[in-house]
Formats: sequence, C-alpha cells, structure tokens
Amino acid sequence: MMTGISAVLKRELASYFATPIAYVFIVIFLAVSGWFTFFFGAFYERGQADLASFFTWHPWLFLFLVPALSMRLWAEERKSGSIELLMTLPIEAWQAVVGKFLAAWIFTGIAIALTFPMWITVNYLGSPDNGVIFAAYVGSFLMAGGFLAVGSCLSAATKNQVIAFILSVVVCMIFLIAGFEPVLDLFTGWAPPIFVDAISSLGFLTHFGNINKGVIDIRDLVYFGLLIGTFLYANTIVLQLKKAD
Repeated sequence: MMTGISAVLKRELASYFATPIAYVFIVIFLAVSGWFTFFFGAFYERGQADLASFFTWHPWLFLFLVPALSMRLWAEERKSGSIELLMTLPIEAWQAVVGKFLAAWIFTGIAIALTFPMWITVNYLGSPDNGVIFAAYVGSFLMAGGFLAVGSCLSAATKNQVIAFILSVVVCMIFLIAGFEPVLDLFTGWAPPIFVDAISSLGFLTHFGNINKGVIDIRDLVYFGLLIGTFLYANTIVLQLKKAD
C-alpha cells in the first residue's frame, strides 16, 4: 500500500522541481506574503513582537495560489492522456490520489517553511511567543492541505486547468467566508443558534483563527482531517467515474 503511494509521491514531487513551476510558485508566494505583511499588515508600525500580520493574509493568499498549484494535478493528466498510463500501474486509484496530494502538500509545506526569515526577524526585534508562532505555522500548513484537497478533487472533474482553477477558487471561497462575521450576521437573529454555529464550524477562518492564537484544539485538527479525507475520497470517486472520458 505504502509503496504505491510513495512511488506516485516521488514521481510528482520530482516533476515540480524539474520545471520552473516550483520556483515560480515559491518566489511569488514569498514575495507576495512579504509584501502583504510589511505594507498591508504594517509589520513594523504595529510595534508588536509577533507574526499576526504575517499569518492573517495566508488564507487569502492560499485562495488563489493553491488552486493555481492544484489545477494541474489531474486536469493536465487527463488532457495529455498520461492518466491512462498512470492507471495501468499496479496501484489503486486512491493510492494515486493520496500520492499526488501528498506531493503537492509537501511542496506547499516547503514554500511555507521558506518564510522562516520572518520568524528569525521577529525574534531579533523582540521576544515573541514562539509557541504561538509554531502553532500558526501548523495551522497554515493544515489549511493549505484543505485547499489542496478541494483543488485536487475539482481538477479531476475537468480536463481544462482554467476551469479547474475557477471552480477551486469558488468552492474554497465558500469554505473561507463561511466563518466570516458578515456572513454569520446574515443568519443571526432569525436562524437557530445551532444552525449559525454549524455554518461557522465549516469555515477555514474559524479553525485557522483558533490555531493562529496558539491553541491547537483537537476539534480543529479533526476538521481539517475530515475535510481533506472527504475531498480525497470524492477525488477517487470522480476519477472512477471519469475513466471513460
């Protein structure tokens, strides 16, 4: 079981660095995240020894950058016909799905880890709570995994990468704003509190916000685990249904 996943993972991860895609993605992510942190997040002006102004923008960066990464996972395979070769290998469809997802997730994790100069900078300028910063990195990585799982599933549903990108952004936006206060205010007052709480619990911002405060709650871990597992399962089903295409 692990051999099949490992084979796909190594193949996919190597393919990222065999083309300019990996380097372009990493450079854009580092540049834009830094720009948002210093100009929109007012990193220096805040005078606070933390990385709140850095992690605040991660959900919105992932909303566009992660679908741009995930759109090629299956759409490109289906368009080029290489998916037929992949499916002839002695592996199950779900192993291919997990292997490609893990490769993309590890690659995204590398991009996130390369922001470590921000962590060094804030420690040089002050005395931050490094436990909170570490938790925020964990939350950012988990959230990226959630975005990737959604994008991977939708990429399998079409041969067109642009369509896969648009669909991923729309669905991820729905998950992102589900816990947003203005959205919840639309239901507060007339909907039962349990319904409002249910909507809030589906939002990326709700769970990422909790972890971003330094609290790694089992409920938040379960949320991201279920989200990733559900969409990877759906991804496998979509592949099975699209075999004839």
